[in-house]
Formats: sequence, structure tokens, C-alpha cells
Amino acid sequence: MALDFSALNSAPRLLLEADLKPIQGTRFQPAGFPDLGAAVYDGPDGRRMLLVESPQSMANRLETVCWDTTADNWNGPLQGLPVIKVVDEKGKSLTNSVLEAHRINSPYILEGKDKSVFDRLKNELAEMEEGAVDIRKLAKVLLQLDVNAVVHGVFLAKKDLAGGRLRLPRLLSAFIEAGDATVAQSGGVKNDHVNPSGDTAKGFGNVPFSRDEYTSSKITAYFNIDLVQLRGFGLGLQVEQLLLAIMLYKIRRFLDHGMRLRTACDFDLIDLRVTRPQSFVVPELAALEAALPGMIQVVAAEGAFATPPVTTVTWRK
Repeated sequence: MALDFSALNSAPRLLLEADLKPIQGTRFQPAGFPDLGAAVYDGPDGRRMLLVESPQSMANRLETVCWDTTADNWNGPLQGLPVIKVVDEKGKSLTNSVLEAHRINSPYILEGKDKSVFDRLKNELAEMEEGAVDIRKLAKVLLQLDVNAVVHGVFLAKKDLAGGRLRLPRLLSAFIEAGDATVAQSGGVKNDHVNPSGDTAKGFGNVPFSRDEYTSSKITAYFNIDLVQLRGFGLGLQVEQLLLAIMLYKIRRFLDHGMRLRTACDFDLIDLRVTRPQSFVVPELAALEAALPGMIQVVAAEGAFATPPVTTVTWRK
């Protein structure tokens, strides 16, 4: 059955909220930052808020749920989408543009001796060396090689590529917050049953430690799809609908399969709702999985993807 996106035709954003709860017990471990620890802050109403998962981390998680690491390929419904794979000189898989921290801007794709992707980008985007960046052209070129770059956003920070000015903001962004957050303190001991009084600086001896987890009466995952930006790319109706289906697939699959964020942070979905526009109904995961292969074939037949869709780069220092 075809997916119905008509409720989104004139909407500037698609905003979703998902209520979550710990899958077991009441405590959870939020994201930690090197010089900050847990990100606790005061909300506008004075409530104590907690950032459970940041937008940058959620972007990674929403891509991880798309990739079958065992098969080293897109998950079944997404197969046929363009992606850049990186292999070593023996042909062994190293990484790819879905999982790399900087996606198509990965040093394994653009900084090695294999300049095939770099040269292709430089040639196809040569007209942007001076003057304003043509976002539509940039999105069209990136879509050919790496559909993920268009959804995730990308920053081609290379002087030789239009002076490092080529960037696309995220189409899909997300984060998780907890309200009325309260610290749940606990602790433990690293035991050394051989020499409890050993030199702890060298890893010996007993080491007591404290641990902060949190509880909250309201944990919410927020998702934001920028529909104005999507339409602004001018990629055509079939591509727009495919990108929408991919983004909703990411959200649905994350909520169904991807919420074990850390050892002590594993969530269950309580409710998913659309806050804007409220008339839109989010397709179920099964409906998205059924529709995506056909949508990918239609867009591929339009010539929007590289042929073949998998571009291989050999990593040589």
C-alpha cells in the first residue's frame, strides 16, 4: 500500500514526540560529557531538566539502525540506496559513509590516495568554487553517492572543495530530554582479591567508586523533520517521498530496536504522537518496510543514484 504524505504538503516541519520509560526498574544513565558530566539544567518553568541524549548522538543512532553490520549492507528494506564503502588494499571492508563520524567527509573517503570520490565531487561542484553555494546542485550530487549525507547533513570542510563552504543542515534531528530529573546515587568497589592494598595508580588494589544515575517522571524523545528544507532541495516528488519514508523508517526502527543507549540506559516506548501537523499519521514500521523497496526502485530508475549504487573507495595512506 502506498504511503500517504499529503498531510505534509504545506507543513514547514514534522514534529514527533515519543514518551519513554526505563525498560527495567526506574533509573537510567544519561549521556556524559568530558568536562561536564551529566547535562543538568533548569527548564523555563524552573524544573530540573536533563539531556539524556544529544542531537549529535541521536544522529548517529538513527543511522546505526539502518545498517546490518553482519552483512555489511543496508538493512533489507533499504538495499539499493547509494552508499560509499571503504575497503583496504586487500579488499577487506573498513568502514562506510553511513557509519563514519563525518559521513562522506570521512578522511577514509576523501583523504587517502584513492581520490575517486574527491575528484568526482570537485568536478561536479566546480561551478561553486566562487560565488554562492547552489544547495540544490549540492544535494543532487550528494544524493547520487550517499543518500545518508542528504538526510544526516554534511560539511565538506575541504579547502579544495569550494573553499570548505559546502554544507547541508540536517533534515532529521532528534534529542531526548527528561523532566523533574533526580539523582539516584549508588556506588561500588573494584575488588582486588590478590592484593587489596595494592598500588591503585597501576590498576591494583580495591577501589571504591560512586555512581550517579537519574530518575524522571517524564522522558521524551523529540524528532524534527525539516520539510521546508527538503522541498527546497528541489529533488522532485519521488525523491522527497523516499527521503520522508527513510526518515520515518529511522525513527520507527530506533523506537522499536535502538533504545539500549548504554548498559544502564535502556528504554521502552510508551506512546508516539505527532505534534505538528497533528493530522499526519506516522506509518507503522511494517508499512514503511513494505513500501521502501519499490520507492527506491522508482528513484533509481529516474537516474538519481550512482550506477551501481555502491561506490567503493580503497583506503591507502
